[in-house]
Amino acid sequence: MAETILSLKNAAIYQRESLILSEVDVEVKKGDFVYLIGKTGTGKSSFMKTLYGDIPLKEGEGNIVDFNLRTLKEKQIPFLRRKLGVIFQDFKLLNDRTIKDNLLFVLKATGWKEKKAMENKIDQVLDKVGMKTKNFKFPYQLSGGEQQRVAIARALLNDPELILADEPTGNLDPQTSVEVMEVLQEINKNGNTILMATHDYALLLKYPSKTLKCDGQRVFEVVQKSA
Repeated sequence: MAETILSLKNAAIYQRESLILSEVDVEVKKGDFVYLIGKTGTGKSSFMKTLYGDIPLKEGEGNIVDFNLRTLKEKQIPFLRRKLGVIFQDFKLLNDRTIKDNLLFVLKATGWKEKKAMENKIDQVLDKVGMKTKNFKFPYQLSGGEQQRVAIARALLNDPELILADEPTGNLDPQTSVEVMEVLQEINKNGNTILMATHDYALLLKYPSKTLKCDGQRVFEVVQKSA
């Protein structure tokens, strides 16, 4: 039996006082690739933010990578985020430093000390996304697709148990989206669990997988029709 990485039972997700999603029952197992779809404003981002501790879970049960979201304390959030890899739509790279220094910054912030180990890790994750030869460049010297590859590499630095990708292809053209998806597919094949919020339905058709939909304040699984 694959172990459960994420489990929400009868959860309600609020943005301040507003109820965004209710009666949420979701389970993601180790090795899964799961899409989260839904129109803008249906709660995809609130759902994601709840998972990485940005929004507190006030109702129901929630467990993610062995953390209880209902009892999560402020001081536990950095430790939760070390076990997650988060990929954002707008890359969130630091423009004043090279790709290597961007990744070094994250390693130092998460407690790495040994210089050689850090360099090896950076080489390893950049190699996985095909960016090893560009570690000396600055983010603004890279295309959007290349920046997103670096963002994926950054998400892999601490060997996360779950990768949360929030609209990772939202700022990319269709061809580049496919290239980034190929990288995510490859990472998933190597055993990483991925939950990806997207509104790019072309990708769902090209790479079908388990799909959750946010609609009418609910989250439910949709069965994809095979072509």
